[in-house]
Amino acid sequence: MAHRRSPPSTGFGAGVPCQSTATMPRAARQNRLRRRRSQCCLRQAVRSTLASGQEPPRGRLVFFSRDPGAHAVTSGTSRCCLPSGRGATSPVVPADATGPCDGVERGLTDACAIPDGTFLMGNDGADAAPGDGEGPTRAVTLDAFRIGATTVTNAQFAAFVRATQYVTDAERFGSSFVFYLQLGEAGRVAAPAVVSALPWWVPVEFACWQRPEGPGSHVHDRAAHPVVHVSWNDAMAYCAWAGARLPSEAEWERAARGGLEGRRFAWGDELLDAAGVPRCNVFRGHFPNAPLPGWQPGPADARSGEPNGFGLHNVCGNVWEWCADRLEGARRPLRGGSFLCHDSYCNRYRVAARSSNTVETSTGNIGFRVVD
Repeated sequence: MAHRRSPPSTGFGAGVPCQSTATMPRAARQNRLRRRRSQCCLRQAVRSTLASGQEPPRGRLVFFSRDPGAHAVTSGTSRCCLPSGRGATSPVVPADATGPCDGVERGLTDACAIPDGTFLMGNDGADAAPGDGEGPTRAVTLDAFRIGATTVTNAQFAAFVRATQYVTDAERFGSSFVFYLQLGEAGRVAAPAVVSALPWWVPVEFACWQRPEGPGSHVHDRAAHPVVHVSWNDAMAYCAWAGARLPSEAEWERAARGGLEGRRFAWGDELLDAAGVPRCNVFRGHFPNAPLPGWQPGPADARSGEPNGFGLHNVCGNVWEWCADRLEGARRPLRGGSFLCHDSYCNRYRVAARSSNTVETSTGNIGFRVVD
């Protein structure tokens, strides 16, 4: 099997290691071989169907599990619009490098100060997602803390990887989930499988934080964009290196509200501005197949849009953000929604909304921000 292609020798992303199959754990290598065999069989079936003049049964494709003991599953969904599921979890790799790297300082260098005080957390309104545990609305008191004005960017994560030689869960497992409109036509046709209950998600081989859409993509021109394809494990490893931590859900919501009580969004209750345009990066059009002209499938610059009252950017939409709390079944919470949220399917881009996922899951719309 060919080794993973190395990143370019110059420019942003240079020198960031990618794991080859030669250095993969044995179970991961066997899992990849099993997936490839299954994918080859599926491709051959599709080719045979096409040769007969029939349409391939795309609606019946399934997501192949990362679990070495499983061949295929007909679902791999979590709450909301996010896929989940990997197999065995990966340990958090200690990061012991010190000092700045490539001009990027460790720690929380672009922080917003959140004062101590009491705020109303949660939502009992009609727009609360049933079963998500948004309510009841309750008073929560917190000490003062500092939180990133933006999510962690590709440039910051690249500095961490260069300093520690860290390999993300997506790189370890050999694939990650990509929204299908982020792939070219050839990539969509070649996709060996989709998540059956969420067919807009495609497990793309070699997709990872530095190749967000898989082979041929890169983040050289996205240094200031949120890092994505990072699991909760990856976020925790970054925090260990940076001397930071993930926010609790209460801290995240307190900061995201920007001092506004009882509002749906970080700026108020109305999603659209005076021109009828959403004030955050969410899906525009008819989800998932008919976006409006000009809408781009993917995260925007981490500092795009107007900040909230505390100075935070993009706490609604853009990318989901990991939080520290432990939930039932060892899942971890996600807050903020993403560029794929849309009222017709998922309205969880509100400041009180919640989702969750497994600690090893990575997708093209999950990132994180840190506190100290």
